[in-house]
Amino acid sequence: MALLIVYLTHPDEATAQNISDTLIEEGLAACANIFPMKSSFIWQGEHEHGDEFVSLLKTRPELGDALEQRIIELHPYEVPCVLRLGGRANAEYEDWINTNTHSE
Repeated sequence: MALLIVYLTHPDEATAQNISDTLIEEGLAACANIFPMKSSFIWQGEHEHGDEFVSLLKTRPELGDALEQRIIELHPYEVPCVLRLGGRANAEYEDWINTNTHSE
């Protein structure tokens, strides 16, 4: 068994919560952990610093493409950070993820 963890940045907590809730309600993710962070990055040739929120979304690997497409539809950033990370968990947790996600 395996799981997919998607690391996703957001401009604020409300956006992180709204996108996470939508993905969970649509069955594309089983859960999301949301926390604040500081970011340093280059955007349009300028070095930027900012406060952002990150969510870690847990889902099934086969839902990765659908999840990413939905994130792009929902996200306010011109170029959202959508990082896919493979993972493994205890069998009971992976079963829970599989039970709480679905494709159309």
